[in-house]
Amino acid sequence: MIRILVVGGSGYLGAEVVRQSVAADDEVVATYASRPVVSPAVGWRAVDIRRRSDVVALVADVRPDVVVNAAYVKPDWRTNADGAAHVAVAAAQVGARLVQVSSDAVFSGAASSYTENAVPDPLNPYGAAKAAAETAVAAIDPTAVVARTSLILGDGTSPHEAFVHAVATGVQDGVLFTDDVRCPVHVADLAAALLELAASGHAGVAHVAGPDPVSRYELGLLVAARDGLDPSLLPTGLRADLPVPGPLDVRLDCRRTQGLLRTRLRGAREFLAGPPGTPRTD
Repeated sequence: MIRILVVGGSGYLGAEVVRQSVAADDEVVATYASRPVVSPAVGWRAVDIRRRSDVVALVADVRPDVVVNAAYVKPDWRTNADGAAHVAVAAAQVGARLVQVSSDAVFSGAASSYTENAVPDPLNPYGAAKAAAETAVAAIDPTAVVARTSLILGDGTSPHEAFVHAVATGVQDGVLFTDDVRCPVHVADLAAALLELAASGHAGVAHVAGPDPVSRYELGLLVAARDGLDPSLLPTGLRADLPVPGPLDVRLDCRRTQGLLRTRLRGAREFLAGPPGTPRTD
């Protein structure tokens, strides 16, 4: 049994890391920023990772063996960049193993496919913050894992799936981009891979995403087929038409990392093929 601290444990990915850690009988402490969580199996703690002194005090008190940082707020540099550095400093001070979750947003899409040794070239503030976090973590703790991932989906519960339903039913305005290509990953696969990397001796960048490159519109069609939505109701558009388009085609090459893992990273065409809750076939 290990003691694990999940920073951002109330978020979508963090909650799955918490769930799997509890199922493994680990001692789990998790943080939230503003939404209190009640769970008898988890020690929940409030922390603002933008405040270094608060993070250092929390980690010194918990003294975890492993820290997984899944916290982020898209428009907030202080959370995404400074906060990641604060977590890395605190983890290093107690000798904890650190897994920092990063994003394919660190890339511009100019090269289409990116291996782990590709140099970040972000186009937007979120990508720049995540790239800065990667640099800070590597400098503070060269033994840490920086796990880049892509769009995270689940069994009907992810924000991406909810958005498809919302635009298909007219509850929300928006479009599904036909020129925005990513490599979606299932939240359960991603969480399992992060925990496996935490338990390994791997250091540096790991790419943890699915093998299927799909556009956001293609992803919407897969969700619609699974959930019985009328695909003709899915509105389409081009990210390139936006005033600040951002990266278009970003494909994480995960073959090297997949070779290190027992966890199989399924592609969207597989994990969206059945009804929500269809188990993995390993």
